[in-house]
Amino acid sequence: MTDQLRLMAVHAHPDDESSKGAATMAKYVSDGVDVLVATCTGGERGSVLNPKLQGDPYIEEHIHEVRAKEMDEARQILGVKQAWLGFVDSGLPEGDPLPPLPEGCFALQDVEEAAGALVKLIREFRPHVITTYDENGGYPHPDHIMTHKISMVAFDAAGDPERYPGTGEPWTPLKLYYNQGFNRARTVALHEGLLARGLESPYGEWLERWEKMDRPDREITTFVPCADFFEIRDKALLAHATQIDPDGFWFHVPMDVQKEIWPTEDYELAKSRVDTTLPESDLFAGVREAG
Repeated sequence: MTDQLRLMAVHAHPDDESSKGAATMAKYVSDGVDVLVATCTGGERGSVLNPKLQGDPYIEEHIHEVRAKEMDEARQILGVKQAWLGFVDSGLPEGDPLPPLPEGCFALQDVEEAAGALVKLIREFRPHVITTYDENGGYPHPDHIMTHKISMVAFDAAGDPERYPGTGEPWTPLKLYYNQGFNRARTVALHEGLLARGLESPYGEWLERWEKMDRPDREITTFVPCADFFEIRDKALLAHATQIDPDGFWFHVPMDVQKEIWPTEDYELAKSRVDTTLPESDLFAGVREAG
């Protein structure tokens, strides 16, 4: 592969890119890879999760603009490019029974039609590798599930000249991955490592919930070493100030412990048009050797 390598990360909301695969992206940027984040929605219906900013009338009235500014800051920290697909946040429905989703929101769009915006971006940016969410969305937020759906359609359609005419010259991406950074093996390792060091673990309740769910573990195929970029990941995450409590859960595990126990970000290879050997340590395994 003599062409510059290109990676596209498809995410539902601003801040998702900084909590899922951010160190991987920063690593590849440092290696000279061109990286683009595709953000499906503006996060307009997201709650203010940082208790220090809750109740701020300006933020509540201008949440769309605030989150766009946060995204721009995170983008600069990571060194990536970023594009908005322009859909409207669906919000996370709560209650029993769940309320209907808001009219016009991302999750209620026709999948085939909505995928056209992502096909157009793929044809413009021409990524070799795409990352997105699995069919559960990573967690069952309607926008995450919809992100998965349009990513699967777009991955298959972008190279087909018969589909989505008028959205640019066809381009065939070579690999598609699901983000699986919050997998059970990593969580158990960090939990046990913290306890062995006499430190408090924030993962006890997570593991209890996993046991009750009795959901089979995903197959993790790809472990990208990126511990040198964990600090950049956290800085980008903190740029999303409305979404992250700097004293909260995300930052309870000491950095040196994270780097020692689990120095990778992890993925599940969902589709590949090139030969590769599993497990991998590089999202571009097989791509680098291709034509």
